[in-house]
Amino acid sequence: MLDVKIFELVSDISSAMAIVGCVYLLVASAVVLRFSRRRGQPKAPAVPVTILKPLHGAEPRLAERIQAYCEQRYEGELQMICGVRDHADPATEAVRIAQDAVGPRIELRIDPLQHGGNRKVSNLVNMARDARHEILVLSDSDIEVDQNYLTNVVSWFAQPDVGAVTCLYHGVPSKALWSRYAALAINAHFLPSVVLAISFGLARPCFGSTIAIRQSTLQNIGGLQAFADCLADDHAIGMAVRSAGRKVSIATSSLGHLCFEKSLKALFSNEVRAARTIRQICPLGHCGSVITHPLPMALIDFTVGGHHGLVLIVAALASRALLCESVRHAFGLARQPHELIPARDLLSFAVFVTSLFGHSVEWRGTTLEMRRNGKIQSDGNRSGVTVAPSE
Repeated sequence: MLDVKIFELVSDISSAMAIVGCVYLLVASAVVLRFSRRRGQPKAPAVPVTILKPLHGAEPRLAERIQAYCEQRYEGELQMICGVRDHADPATEAVRIAQDAVGPRIELRIDPLQHGGNRKVSNLVNMARDARHEILVLSDSDIEVDQNYLTNVVSWFAQPDVGAVTCLYHGVPSKALWSRYAALAINAHFLPSVVLAISFGLARPCFGSTIAIRQSTLQNIGGLQAFADCLADDHAIGMAVRSAGRKVSIATSSLGHLCFEKSLKALFSNEVRAARTIRQICPLGHCGSVITHPLPMALIDFTVGGHHGLVLIVAALASRALLCESVRHAFGLARQPHELIPARDLLSFAVFVTSLFGHSVEWRGTTLEMRRNGKIQSDGNRSGVTVAPSE
């Protein structure tokens, strides 16, 4: 009798969560479509810009992506600095190929000096010393841009009180299967959840896809060095800008995030790192995101003999497919692989559950230990890294 009551309780809870999850996906679909139509782009003169591009390791089509930053429809003066820590880094070859194509506007800085546990930020600190212009544009290595990128981003500084500008991003897969799963996670889970959170005022994001910021503003919040031990450095920069009384604007376009995952292990590790980072930023919100997983909840209901389990499974799959189509239409993406949705939803739930436990993440071969204060401890000192003295 007790077992029956337990199964009934599990069925009631899981079915209720599946229903709430389906409603969430339907609301997200509507919000995504509305979001894409409501935003205008300001007009402003083209001002000199320095792009900082931190690099590490070989990535597919890296030279093409670097080159695209210098082939903009942008009338202002442009300086681009790429940075690595080691002369032997394979990324240096991609930089040289891009330099051969577009000339000396692309500079390469090689500097092993580390300023904290976050190696990307340390790389940015080293590059920023050579920046000549007031407007800095920080952009991750796996981001691809179109020819209107700089015009779109820099124009937002014409609005009053804007201290920084950031961009949404969507997943761009390669032909590899796990890359397609990674891109689908961004497009069917991450991107719509961010749009919904922005639309309802639940989040004020700042993304490493792009952070454009004035040097004066950056120095006012402590410089890049202030974020050298932050796991979510992009989020921390955004918070610091707002704390200084300035706004972080979100540019109209969504940028392409190249997905390179070649194995399930690499995919799972990357997604757990991202999920644990979100957990560190907003623990309650991360736990509450369980409602964004209606398919696993419907499967649980079906497994314990719930009366509506099968109907909820179909509803969850249909709602996720509708959301995929809404995102595709809103951001002009290629067709999304609907056939991967069932496995993708189950994998996303496994990532969510795993992210609730543990305090370490893997980032490009480095193990980072998460601390309660939002800082990280790198294993870098055990790998012969040169660390900058405290300032």
